[in-house]
Amino acid sequence: MLNRKKASVIYIALVLLYGGCKQSAPTDVVVADEKGDLTFSGYNWKYKNALTPVGPGPNRFLGTAENVWVDNAGSLHMRISKKNNFWYCSEIISVKEFGYGTYVFTCENDIRNLNEKNVFGFFTWDDYSFQKEGNSEVDIEFSKWNNPNDTLLLTYSVQPVIFQNPVPYSERTYKPPIATSLISKATTHMMRWTPDSVYWESYEGEFYPGPNKIASWSFDKNNIPRSKLENNLVSDPIVIPGPGDSTNLRFNYWLLNGQPPTNGLEYEMVIKSFKYFPL
Repeated sequence: MLNRKKASVIYIALVLLYGGCKQSAPTDVVVADEKGDLTFSGYNWKYKNALTPVGPGPNRFLGTAENVWVDNAGSLHMRISKKNNFWYCSEIISVKEFGYGTYVFTCENDIRNLNEKNVFGFFTWDDYSFQKEGNSEVDIEFSKWNNPNDTLLLTYSVQPVIFQNPVPYSERTYKPPIATSLISKATTHMMRWTPDSVYWESYEGEFYPGPNKIASWSFDKNNIPRSKLENNLVSDPIVIPGPGDSTNLRFNYWLLNGQPPTNGLEYEMVIKSFKYFPL
């Protein structure tokens, strides 16, 4: 295992040489102490703060309680907002390292109301695992992906998916067909990550497992190994990415291609709770 200080030096050198990976923390992010900037569902989290555009998007990220906060009921609020003629997005990064296990969160929004430029992401990430594990990323996302009439608003993915790849790896992502009436209120989503598979389930309501499962998908080691291509770098071939030495969990709410909502409105995502059960 790399010493974290040594790993940080190596990472900074790679950023300077190649420009960094898609979700890598920009160099102007102020890293908080181990207590984090806020506490949500029993875990400490750091803000992503970037006053110039960075990935994903690229976008500006406002790392303050003005854009991300936890209310008195314990729910997490994340905003896409406009300030001083700039649009700002939100992202929080876990202080705790995460790995294989079961991840569950409950969203309180009617996700049918997302603007086609909005993307909400719930995903694992590791700044240092590009070569061996393609950054250790598995995802749940809500978005219309620039199609205002899209009704397939939920996306399950195991990276690498597209990024700068010349051919999309369509087998590594799935948008389940769900009756839109089932996502008009709170929904609960589960992601189980193991060395041999990634499995997702989504439920109507605020419980896991809930009485009405509305979607599920499984991706296993029988799939084709794929390499991640990004910033002139090529990862090793990967089927199921594994956690690295410093894999964290992230929530983000951002704008596709850094473009503002087509209706010019600000948006807010509310996450009621998050739970993690290690493998």
